[in-house]
Amino acid sequence: MALLEIDNLAVDFVSDTGRVRVVDGVSLRLEAGRTLCLVGESGSGKSVTALSIARLLQTPPAVYAGGEIRLDGRNVFTLNQRELCAVRGGMVGYVFQEPAASLNPVMRVGRQIEESLLLHRPGCDPGQEVIRLLKLCGIPAPELRARDFPFQLSGGMQQRVMIAMALAAQPRLLLADEPTTALDVTIQAQILDLLRDLQRQLGMAILLITHNLAIVDGMSDDMAVMYAGQIVELGPTAAVLRNPLHPYTAALIQSVPRLQVGARRLTAIPGTVPQPGQYSAGCRFYPRCPQARPPCDTQPPELREVAPGRWVRSWYVAGEESGVVP
Repeated sequence: MALLEIDNLAVDFVSDTGRVRVVDGVSLRLEAGRTLCLVGESGSGKSVTALSIARLLQTPPAVYAGGEIRLDGRNVFTLNQRELCAVRGGMVGYVFQEPAASLNPVMRVGRQIEESLLLHRPGCDPGQEVIRLLKLCGIPAPELRARDFPFQLSGGMQQRVMIAMALAAQPRLLLADEPTTALDVTIQAQILDLLRDLQRQLGMAILLITHNLAIVDGMSDDMAVMYAGQIVELGPTAAVLRNPLHPYTAALIQSVPRLQVGARRLTAIPGTVPQPGQYSAGCRFYPRCPQARPPCDTQPPELREVAPGRWVRSWYVAGEESGVVP
């Protein structure tokens, strides 16, 4: 049994202008000890999917409109508030995208980490464990920094405090939304090494949201590409990066800047991700796709398995017509 199973998840948002679907039919599986990366442009629905796992979206305006999310076989939509409190921060740890907005501005950071320890690990020495976690996350002089308020720390330091807080209860599943965004490359490498070490020690599963394909390549076992609220490609990371089957995945990979002899123009994807409720009648990537042709404009494709472990939402897949799918 997978530690995390998402089946046909649908999430709507309600506003004064009506109700729109922002996550549409997302299905994912993640086993203990493995890492799955969610990639895609901003507005694709990655963060909404991650927040839904522990029901952290405010309802309303969010509405869980369909599907199931199972953690270790338990459907989170059937859990009461007491059971959800045990899941949030205990079984599931979150590293949020904006640490400055997530940390309590009037509480010392050490105390904020202690709260998780007191709730989920009451047998440990919270003072000593806070120092150990801060040191583990690369924060110098952790005894002093534990007494700081968030506004006294840089953005990178705040991010490391968030990671220490997420790891405090030794969760079985870590959901990290752009965990290295505010960090320089040296600290990025240290944090990713830390996550790998903890994953090996605890058998922890990691769902990582990132725009950095280099991190995806070095960190994940599998990757899922999201576009306009849907999964458009899913498979083993090495296979997807080496031979992308969906035009959107290929376009993302081609848009990564490369260091090489001779200058060339950066490849860009024309247009932007459509707003929820303004999707094309057919394939949602159709208005931006260089390979679009009928029936892409009128008929929405289903996510289908075109090779063992390779799932694609597209009418046309490279190599499929010849019977050879990479």
